[in-house]
Amino acid sequence: MLSPADMELVREYADSGSEEAFTALVARHVNLVYSVAMRRVGNHDQAEEISQAVFIILARKAGSLPRGTVLSGWLYETARLTANNFLRGEIRRTYREQEAQMQSILEQPESDVWAQVEPMLEQAMADLNEQDRNAVVLRFFEARSFLEVGASLGTSEDAAKMRVNRAVEKLRKVFVRRGVALSSAALCGAVTAHSVQAAPSGLVASISAAALKGGATTSSTLAVIKTTLKIMAWTKAKTVVCIGAGIVLAAGTATVSVNQILEHRGYPWQVRNLSSDMLTRMPPQVHIVPSKFNQSASWVSQDDKVLGISHPLESILLLAYGETSSSRVVSSAKMPEGRYDFIANLPQKSHEGLQEELKRKFGLSASRESRETEVMRLTVKNAEAGGLRPSESQNGSAESEAGRFSCVNQPLLSLTTMLENQLNLPVLDETGLTGHYDIDLAWDRTGFQQQTPDALKQALLEQLGLVLTPTKQSVEVLVVQQSR
Repeated sequence: MLSPADMELVREYADSGSEEAFTALVARHVNLVYSVAMRRVGNHDQAEEISQAVFIILARKAGSLPRGTVLSGWLYETARLTANNFLRGEIRRTYREQEAQMQSILEQPESDVWAQVEPMLEQAMADLNEQDRNAVVLRFFEARSFLEVGASLGTSEDAAKMRVNRAVEKLRKVFVRRGVALSSAALCGAVTAHSVQAAPSGLVASISAAALKGGATTSSTLAVIKTTLKIMAWTKAKTVVCIGAGIVLAAGTATVSVNQILEHRGYPWQVRNLSSDMLTRMPPQVHIVPSKFNQSASWVSQDDKVLGISHPLESILLLAYGETSSSRVVSSAKMPEGRYDFIANLPQKSHEGLQEELKRKFGLSASRESRETEVMRLTVKNAEAGGLRPSESQNGSAESEAGRFSCVNQPLLSLTTMLENQLNLPVLDETGLTGHYDIDLAWDRTGFQQQTPDALKQALLEQLGLVLTPTKQSVEVLVVQQSR
């Protein structure tokens, strides 16, 4: 049935409190709402709880919904927001175990397109604007004809077809950026076939009872409802601000948006103590958000995946592009101040996903070029020096602090990276030394003079038998640009 009929039922309920009208709405859309919730939480009981919350929100908001609302699209977005809030709350104590199960399914060898699409569908849909998202929901989630889609959107059949096709292409590109390459036809087929599943029997009755008659509703459900209603209010406020005038900071042309405020609320991966297994427990995603913590930077990685807390944006950019030292960066961009938390744990190409997020959110991109610049050549002066010892350890570590560098079972790259950060110049390893070493290097920082860190150079010679020689040479550097 077309969405105007949906809104007639909404008006009937809002005007007269008709239980029959509301129950009809629940029966019509419960499968859609339940399916969105199930994809996000992976648990039947919790998906039912989220579905109940969504329809309670509908009951509360029925009187304020505009007459032209595409109800299925509105319910889809409300279900997505509510499920996200549920995931973020402390109420979901089994969150990590369930996400681990979802991730293990994702990582199994699987040719089925839906297995690749399902874990990221809601995040990808969130990147679409409201009209495009409504078109996708109507066409593929509800299997409407283009004529019906056009009628719901208030446009012609041909215009509806064009909007659907454009929306699908946008959606496909989101998946490509997240490491899932697939055709538009494969994407449409997978979403049409699998995106909506039947809700459990009896759910319509329990939802209607909770929404209409104040039936049993847990405190956790009420908390989720409250949070979702606040976010919906913020989102509406953001739209009004953008239409009216916009809020622009003159110095950096950065728009203050409600999304930034909401992002600062926190994600489940934003914790003080990181562990690498979090990268596989969490659903695939890419985010860079203002840090929740005032602490020293920390990060963990596994294969191509990475997660970090309290980093300056420049450090995240270096990591995204595989650069180890700012001395090899040439930048005309003004980096935003402050510290950020970030995650990139896509099934493939997480670092590329992080690069795309830097470009989308901050207008930052980079490319590699060869440029002639001042460098330091690192060579062997005294091969008998005792400070450079071949390692016999099975474990590796490295630590750098004021006036000291130590490492265990590390290649010489660990030392040259430290030297680049100390000297702020590229260091070229021309020692010819291979293998892994144990190093304990100390120097007097009071011996530093501007551009001539004699104390460090002297310590390198005396303790490690290595010498630094300044020269000019063409080296590969990372050139950072800002598009906005």
